[in-house]
Amino acid sequence: MNSAAPASSRLRAADVLRVGTVGLRARPLRTSLTALGIAIGIAAMVAVVGISASSRADLVAELDALGTDLLRVAPGQTTLGEEVTLPESARDTARRIGPVAEAAGITSVPETVRRTQLVDEAITGGIQVVAADESVLGAVSGRMAHGRFLDGASSTQPTVVLGADAARRLGIDGLDPRSRVWLGGQWFTVIGILEPTPLAPDLDSAALIGYPVAKELFGTTRSPTTLYVRTVADQVENVRGVLARS
Repeated sequence: MNSAAPASSRLRAADVLRVGTVGLRARPLRTSLTALGIAIGIAAMVAVVGISASSRADLVAELDALGTDLLRVAPGQTTLGEEVTLPESARDTARRIGPVAEAAGITSVPETVRRTQLVDEAITGGIQVVAADESVLGAVSGRMAHGRFLDGASSTQPTVVLGADAARRLGIDGLDPRSRVWLGGQWFTVIGILEPTPLAPDLDSAALIGYPVAKELFGTTRSPTTLYVRTVADQVENVRGVLARS
């Protein structure tokens, strides 16, 4: 009895190629679609890279136009974990720093703003009511989409300026004499709507009122919850260090 192992079968290169392409030849439509999908995928990747580079250049140009010289100061905590508030004098302290061009603040007001008094108080739309300095628009390089910003006269009256997102959530896309919102239990006239503010995105979802009317109606102080400090462009880090020690 011959116990020798049978000789192994070997495929020639041509046979391997023929066997490997059986599936491709049997399903030509699927093969074409697969190849097309790969081509589209590669083209899409190239397009995404191109868009990303273009967007990056646009972003840099936009930031250069807006200015990269804005610092945002907010209260912190003590070593014991206690909340710290910024004093009302924080603006003047910041303005006394040589390279500082402007310092303007906002203060959170614990009230809600709704389209009408019929809307449930729990439905806030994520809109924050804040008292704002009249100079805050310039400090953050903000622009008005409609109407006007707070000034010396309107800051004493029940008037409000809405951030871009706040206006959208309240269903207000323009202004007329009847544009008003229910804020803190009374009607406020909408006098302006902001464009999106890239340097201060927290203002996009804010309803801004004047400090005088905020104090009269809600007892709001001028202690800022956020202070925006505009500096000379090449002195940002130096000013940051001085503010941290102030």
